Amino acid sequence: MATARTEHTERRGGTEPGARRVTRRRSETRARLLDAAFTVFAAKGFGRVSIEEVCDAAGYSRGAFYSNFASLDELFFALYRQRADLIAGQVADALAGDTAALDVPASVDRVSEVLLLDLDWLQVKTDFLTHAAREPEVARTLLPHRARLRGAIAERLDRARTPLPAVLGDAGAAAHAVVAAYDGVTTQLLLDKDVDHARAWLKQLLTALLTRDGDPRSP
Repeated sequence: MATARTEHTERRGGTEPGARRVTRRRSETRARLLDAAFTVFAAKGFGRVSIEEVCDAAGYSRGAFYSNFASLDELFFALYRQRADLIAGQVADALAGDTAALDVPASVDRVSEVLLLDLDWLQVKTDFLTHAAREPEVARTLLPHRARLRGAIAERLDRARTPLPAVLGDAGAAAHAVVAAYDGVTTQLLLDKDVDHARAWLKQLLTALLTRDGDPRSP
C-alpha cells in the first residue's frame, strides 16, 4: 500500500511534467502572437489591425488569442512593454562600465546605435503613444516604462558623477533631456527614413547635452 508521501510523489511526478509542458506551450504561443502582432502593427498601424489578422500571421485560432489576451488593446500593451523593456535594458548595457568614469563620446555612440536601429519599433511606439494620448488609463500604464528608460540613463550619469551643463541641473533632468532629444530626432526619422542622418544628429545632440560647451573633452 502506498504511503501518503509515495502517493504525493506519484501525483507530483504525474502532473508536474504536463504542467510544465502546458506552461511552456502557452509561453511559446504568447511569444508567437506578440511577434506576429509586431509585424502586422508595424505594417498597417494599430487602428487598422484586427484580431483575425494577428491570429493568421501567427498561425493560431481566436481561441489561442483569447487564452493569452483579453483584447487587442491588452496585446498591444504587452507588445509595447516587451519592446520598451528590451530597449531600456539595451541602453543600460550600453552605459555600463567597469569603472565609475563615463566615456561620454563612446557611450553616446553606443546609445545612438541602440535607439535608432529599428524603424518598425518606432512606428509601433508612435501608434501606442497616440493611442495613450486619447486614453488616460493607458497613458498611466505607459509612464513607468518611459521612466525606466530615463532611470537607466540618470543612474549611470549619477554614478559617474558626469559634469553636466548647469542649465540641465541634475542627472534626472539630463535623462529627461536625452529622451526628449531622442523623441525629436525619431519624429523626423519616421518621415524621411534616413537612419544614418538621424543617428549622426542624435549623437551631436547628446554630446551637446552631456558635455560642457558641447565639447567631450571639457572638464
